Amino acid sequence: MQKIAQQFFRGAPVSVAITALCTLVYAVMAVQSRSLDSVVWDSVGAELVLWGPETRGAGLVRALTAGFVHLSATHLVLNMLMLAVIGTEVERAVGSGPYAVAYAAGILGSSAAVLQFAFLTPTAGASGALYALMAVFVAIAYRRHVDPRPALILLAGNVVYTLVASDVSVWGHAGGLVAGALMAWPVTSPSVRTRWVAAWVALAVCTVCTVSAGYAG
Repeated sequence: MQKIAQQFFRGAPVSVAITALCTLVYAVMAVQSRSLDSVVWDSVGAELVLWGPETRGAGLVRALTAGFVHLSATHLVLNMLMLAVIGTEVERAVGSGPYAVAYAAGILGSSAAVLQFAFLTPTAGASGALYALMAVFVAIAYRRHVDPRPALILLAGNVVYTLVASDVSVWGHAGGLVAGALMAWPVTSPSVRTRWVAAWVALAVCTVCTVSAGYAG
């Protein structure tokens, strides 16, 4: 198991850090709530989850922290497995620096959509950022001139799941996917400078959208 983990996360320090942070936050919530499920409301998670009325005073804090909060052990494991498969590949392709900025943009893109279209719905999880990474993953396939169908099937399957499953943040997933789609091509450019610029521009745009949606809600 350790060797498999090392293979997945090799050359992806930011993905390792995100996984560690999400796991630590979940562990603290589980201890505080004395449960492995429904860990948010009886723990520090209640102060971290995205909820529209609480974003006006806290600014971007909840919009960012919600991306590292998970509602249950299953929620955490599924998202971290996706991060290990997709996130690490994207990080190695675009570089750890641009990847970190792009990941933050994915979180805020997801939060902006939730605040705009589901203001009163508490939302948490890395899924929004993961949808952004899936869009970038498709662009990587095209950049490498390899068959993009596996990446497209993965993305399509997750979109279908979002539409048919209950207790899923449709707007959170949609916001992350849109953010990822808009930055996917430039952030996978052969030019390192272009990757950095694209990631920072995406983060700036998503930040503005999040602030605007938070105060308008």
